[in-house]
Amino acid sequence: MFDYLVENEAQVRGIIFLSVLTLMWIWQSLKPRRAFKVKASVRWTNNMALVFFNSFVVRLIFPAATLGVASWALENQWGLFSLLHWPWYIELVLAIVILDLIIYWQHRLFHKVPFLWALHKVHHVDQDIDVTTGSRFHTIEIILSLLIKFALVCLLGPSLLAVILFEIILNACAMFNHANVKLPLAVDKIFRFILVTPDMHRVHHSTIGRETNSNFGFNITWWDKIFGSYQGQPKLGHDNMNIGVKGYEDIKQTQYLPFMLWLPFSQQKKEKNERLNNQ
Repeated sequence: MFDYLVENEAQVRGIIFLSVLTLMWIWQSLKPRRAFKVKASVRWTNNMALVFFNSFVVRLIFPAATLGVASWALENQWGLFSLLHWPWYIELVLAIVILDLIIYWQHRLFHKVPFLWALHKVHHVDQDIDVTTGSRFHTIEIILSLLIKFALVCLLGPSLLAVILFEIILNACAMFNHANVKLPLAVDKIFRFILVTPDMHRVHHSTIGRETNSNFGFNITWWDKIFGSYQGQPKLGHDNMNIGVKGYEDIKQTQYLPFMLWLPFSQQKKEKNERLNNQ
């Protein structure tokens, strides 16, 4: 089975992506957590257009992607695990946990550095948070994230199975915790011992700065709790909280693909003009 997963990685990931996307779409359609501001046809068309555009660009620039780098690292015995020779199942779990930890810190970095935040803002200006928001990232952010993963894979030397499973878990969890669904409080509480839930991650999409800079985790909740960035609930409650970024409330702009692609550059131009005006 492991061999089949490695040999058919693209197809397997594609099937799982579409399956989770469909499941979350049905769930949030039947029992939404919040009322939507934007028509589903507009939100899905543009968010998914960005997903397909990003996939095309990534495949064009990095045909083998992370799996190709992992394969190269294993063949050349690069990375920590090539020196340790621990049992495969221990390396598998460690690789997934370490990769998730780095994604957590990468996410914090993209909130801290102005240019990176300009890129990441494409994800946050979505006026509604739903399953498609989990894949709504600027193309340059996707490329930078891949380069970080490439470097980490070379340092760790994880198995191909670990890389594939991590990518599947990351994508599935991102769609799950961005979905506009409501879990019973008791279930949410149990899930939060390990996994980031939709209610937990929704806090991160608040327009309140302190809340935006909390709950950075995508998969595992431990990092936010260990590193002091955890916030249990939004100040205004899930029904009354405002989602998005202050100053980007115009749905006619924020929800369309051309705006998403141009936003980081318009932000840089805006900040440059403000600096010139203040001189």
